[in-house]
Amino acid sequence: MSAAQSVGPQALPALQEQVEQIVAEAKRQGASACEVAVSLEQGLSTSVRQREVETVEFNRDQGFGITLYVGQRKGSASTSASGPEAIRETVAAALAIAKHTSEDEASGLADASLMAKDLQDFDLFHAWDITPEQAIEQALACEAAAFAADSRIKNADGTTLSTHQGCRVYGNSHGFIGGYASTRHSLSCVMIAEADGQMQRDYWYDVNRQGQLLADPASIGQRAAQRAASRLGARPVPTCEVPVLFSAELAGGLFGSFLGAISGGNLYRKSSFLEGALGQQLFPQWLTIDERPHLMRAMGSSAFDGDGLATYAKPFVKDGELVSYVLGTYSGRKLGMPSTANAGGVHNLFVTHGDEDQAALLRRMGRGLLVTELMGHGLNMVTGDYSRGAAGFWVENGEIQFAVQEVTIAGNLRDMFKQIIAVGNDLELRSNIRTGSVLIERMTVAGS
Repeated sequence: MSAAQSVGPQALPALQEQVEQIVAEAKRQGASACEVAVSLEQGLSTSVRQREVETVEFNRDQGFGITLYVGQRKGSASTSASGPEAIRETVAAALAIAKHTSEDEASGLADASLMAKDLQDFDLFHAWDITPEQAIEQALACEAAAFAADSRIKNADGTTLSTHQGCRVYGNSHGFIGGYASTRHSLSCVMIAEADGQMQRDYWYDVNRQGQLLADPASIGQRAAQRAASRLGARPVPTCEVPVLFSAELAGGLFGSFLGAISGGNLYRKSSFLEGALGQQLFPQWLTIDERPHLMRAMGSSAFDGDGLATYAKPFVKDGELVSYVLGTYSGRKLGMPSTANAGGVHNLFVTHGDEDQAALLRRMGRGLLVTELMGHGLNMVTGDYSRGAAGFWVENGEIQFAVQEVTIAGNLRDMFKQIIAVGNDLELRSNIRTGSVLIERMTVAGS
């Protein structure tokens, strides 16, 4: 494949041919089975700060990774080169590793009959014909709108417009080969507000498969400025136990932690607090969490998983009950269960939501903490204990009173999941996890 090969659907046939060459070479060198992933990607990133251009970066990367099997022994290797010699050397390296590893009864490809067959196109590729000059212009307009939005905005910490085009092809020695081209475009703005000797920093961004559908640059800058200015005057609150409302952009992290706890890797290693929880009532009865991998133009859509299995729509939680783990072929075998076609993760997760917006959830909460920023990684996956640094807003009588910082929120995820009172209709659409703001009945807020 030429180094000048353009990135898009037109590149897929050459990448598929490369996969076939790598599989053939692995068989020639003595592998009993193998799987290969080839990628080609390029992008443009432009950043401005304080009305000046900071960076204009073009990037282009390609490479492949191979996992091969000699009986039940496994070896993996990868390279950023793509010629015949690189293929021979990388296959040989993986083979050498396989010969020195222990046999593993769970290793090997998924059953050939489970491979995806009809690979639907989910319209994931939308090239954005934007020049560096136009990208700089949009970033500067975004930052200018932020400075104009509030006189307390005194500084900028970077506004970045990025475009990304990528192709990925996966194939294995069963004869399966599948690939797709995708795009991801984003614009982000970080601003700093200052008043009464205090400085506060906040951001806003948008991301879309289609660059033309990104939010208006001015609106992103204004939102970043408003968020930064609203945090001025922040202070701790006394330690208390109160309801906590997670803003929509943070609530996805709660469900991301849930996915981690029901993922096969943590389960077979016995390092999850939800080991053995299948069939248990973990959430309120009105809550369902389901995967929809075949949505057009969505951020997480895919026709097949990392093992080549056909993806399918399914619930993980139905009426509050855990009805499925998140399994790939290997973790499924370790647990004695079939794969759920989730090797590599979940595709487009949806959480049941009500018809209340965030303001309505604040009124329902009455008194408590609205969390808009989390810090640190205070989750013990074995016990479910959760403790994170937090910032946000104190709420009395259903209305925001003042900004809060330097507090810690703590609880246990099992309790937190059961104590979800409501999920708002203010859905976070920029993520693979679609949820609104999440109101939890009671958590410990540790402050001054």
